[in-house]
Amino acid sequence: MRMYDIIRKKRDGDALSAEEIRFFTEGIVDGSIPDYQAAALCMAIYLNGMNREEIAQLTFAIRDSGERLDLSAISGIRADKHSTGGVGDKTSLVVAPAVASFGIKVAKVSGRGLAHTGGTVDKLESIPGFRTNLSDSEFIDCVNNVGAAIIGQTRDVAPADKKLYALRDVTATVDTLPLIVSSIMGKKLAADDDIIILDVKCGSGSFNKTPQISRELAQCMVDIGKKAGKKMLALITDMDRPLGCAIGNALEVIEAIETMKGRGPEDFTRLCEVLISNTLYLAGKGSRQDCDDMAKASLSDGSALEKFREMIIAQGGDPLVIDDYDRFGKAKYSHAVLAPKSAYISSVNAEGYGEASLILGAGRNTMEESIDPCAGIILKKNTGDFVKEGEEIAVLYSEDKEKFADSEKKLLSSTCFSSEAPKKKPLILDMVE
Repeated sequence: MRMYDIIRKKRDGDALSAEEIRFFTEGIVDGSIPDYQAAALCMAIYLNGMNREEIAQLTFAIRDSGERLDLSAISGIRADKHSTGGVGDKTSLVVAPAVASFGIKVAKVSGRGLAHTGGTVDKLESIPGFRTNLSDSEFIDCVNNVGAAIIGQTRDVAPADKKLYALRDVTATVDTLPLIVSSIMGKKLAADDDIIILDVKCGSGSFNKTPQISRELAQCMVDIGKKAGKKMLALITDMDRPLGCAIGNALEVIEAIETMKGRGPEDFTRLCEVLISNTLYLAGKGSRQDCDDMAKASLSDGSALEKFREMIIAQGGDPLVIDDYDRFGKAKYSHAVLAPKSAYISSVNAEGYGEASLILGAGRNTMEESIDPCAGIILKKNTGDFVKEGEEIAVLYSEDKEKFADSEKKLLSSTCFSSEAPKKKPLILDMVE
């Protein structure tokens, strides 16, 4: 079998066999296939696509390209939640402990952020002392004893995906459904959970700009998960606006804690409740109404918060941050962004808001860059709100006050004002079961 023939076959629009796909993934891991040939196949896939069976086989090949996480020592039902990313999306910080408070185990492997948003690992590492680099035995003990643990990706899980993503990132082949699905689900299936809940973003702050693309992506991932024997459900949620009011790592952890104290923003709280409820339902904890009630209760009676406190302690973090936010540290400078006129905020470009936080130091342009955990944005006004000229619409935080001018310019250019109130859009656009 030759890589040349595989490239030519996909270039001409033909379907690849499972054997050809395995040959490709094994070759990029062991180095027998050079980067230029792997990049050529990525471009051929980008231009000609893959059918559902090809996508499934590529997903399973990525899953099997390295070590599979052996979670058999974890007792009970195991569940995971994955988001396709978004501005202000910190749902894992709430959903994991809430679900664990009902006896469902959450052994979550998360990533770091690239570009305009920090990843779940970056957010958690803003908690002083919090460790995301647990050994396998520490990880399993934490999940068994606490009910939940969140760690960073290890180098041995799905190595084919790491090689492929690095190539896609520099060859303009990131945003194509076959490679997105196989990347996400290859890693998820390597963790071998029983239940996988997906939060597929749609809108300006996502790579899925339309509901149609988002639904196709969600359906494909759900189908592949079921093919692998998992209980699957996907929500399609709006990302034409940031989720919640906080953008930036420590700021988002604080907002997650506030949500577990029953004081979170309405949109963020509602999404967390729906994600928790559906996980409970798939785990057989009761009817949909029962699970809805249980999810709401977990964010109002302190059970999710107490479980989060246990997680922090188990992973070496400072649990006092839950009651004293000053222990996160504070950005040296802050700057208020004022409304340029009296009007309604009719819409925002969520990606632009994320880029404004990136300028402040809350994200990274390359994986080698460090993140300022205290940098970011607190939104004082959101889409649909009426603002008066000179009223605060956001507060920027950074260690470098010279960054405020560019960040403010980006934020204001990403905000549309109107004399008329906009129509209210639903947060949850669709569900795929």
